[in-house]
Amino acid sequence: MSLTAFRCLAFGAPVLALAVLSSCSSGPTPPAVGTPAYYWLAAGETYKAGDYTKTLENLDGILASDNDYTARALPWSLVLTSGMASGYMELSDQYELGWKATKSNPAAFRRSVSDFRVFAKRLSLQFAETAGKLDKVKGDTVPLAFGYPAGTAAPVPALTKVVSGFMLPAPEAAAAQKRAIERGVLLAACRLAGAPDDTAKTEAILKAPDAKVARPAFVLAVSQTLFDESKFYTPQKIDDLEKVTIFCERAQDMLKNVPESKDSKDLAKKIQASLKKSKRG
Repeated sequence: MSLTAFRCLAFGAPVLALAVLSSCSSGPTPPAVGTPAYYWLAAGETYKAGDYTKTLENLDGILASDNDYTARALPWSLVLTSGMASGYMELSDQYELGWKATKSNPAAFRRSVSDFRVFAKRLSLQFAETAGKLDKVKGDTVPLAFGYPAGTAAPVPALTKVVSGFMLPAPEAAAAQKRAIERGVLLAACRLAGAPDDTAKTEAILKAPDAKVARPAFVLAVSQTLFDESKFYTPQKIDDLEKVTIFCERAQDMLKNVPESKDSKDLAKKIQASLKKSKRG
């Protein structure tokens, strides 16, 4: 199933639920269907339910125009697109190792690798596109208007079976996929909140009613993520050097807006080295 079809199928539930609430509520008039306020409310509900695909669809509805919710929706979208892409990249890597290890069912592993890479590619490209709109978020800080993500940062145990060449039964495979996506989103939230790999600190940050992060730290994290995702397009993975260049150049451009530090200088060197290599082909 394509990511677009997957999203369209998933999106119906929150729309129906909110429509029912609208007709039954005797309180304040709810936002009209299709408005930014409506999508914002829907995003909050689906996020709490742990359905990141639906949440991203709702955020897309907000980001389709410039409105009062754009500055809050954009950072949230960056967390979800980068985190989900990371989760699918991890899944494709693990299933690729399983493909090499198995002797009984290589075709099933190949299909899984292909499917996960399709999802990872679309989400990473969406992340890169959305990152280019970060100038719509004004000020010295970036709002983190979403709660602490579900899941855990620990590796997914079931994937150890996959790596050894064991194809998981469908229910176990679906559960492992969900956990990998949750893990990716949680780690992305930590990174973009300025607390890489520190779940306790990230949880404390996101508990604040006006959770935010210093703009330089957020931009540096986005730049680092763009560089990390560029590796997905190297010859060892997707083999699309044009995309490696695009991701690295966007990361490089974002670094221009970050005060120079050891971290930014180290990243700049890595990006430059990758650009030289990709342009040599």
